[in-house]
Amino acid sequence: MKITLNRLNDDFLFECTNSQGNSILLDNTSQPGAKGVSPMESVLMAVAGCSGIDVVSILKKQRQEITSFRAEVEGERVPVEDAKPFKSILVKFFLEGTIDPKKALKACELSFEKYCSVSKTLEPTVAIGFEIYVNTEKVGK
Repeated sequence: MKITLNRLNDDFLFECTNSQGNSILLDNTSQPGAKGVSPMESVLMAVAGCSGIDVVSILKKQRQEITSFRAEVEGERVPVEDAKPFKSILVKFFLEGTIDPKKALKACELSFEKYCSVSKTLEPTVAIGFEIYVNTEKVGK
């Protein structure tokens, strides 16, 4: 796996491109007029995307009909010397459709406990949790 990063302006706007030519913009969001997401926001996006792919894949294999899938991710950061790494991350999934809530809960558990490489990478230093809502009802926990 390899990405390239290119600076696009005289400030902090970067384009990150993967080997397939797909890209995202990163920027210093503390500056006015930022045109990309911050690197730390991209970490939260990566957790949501990685686990989202897992959950959708598992539920599709179980023939669950997902008509809407959305996630919200919140990260709590703490100062450690000059950096501010994540202390905890909470992912909230909102699914709608003909979905067995128990299967949705199990899909999330499998993602975070076994499959999601992003959360597994962060897991040694970041507490990662999740909540799942199926047709507006909170499932489990």
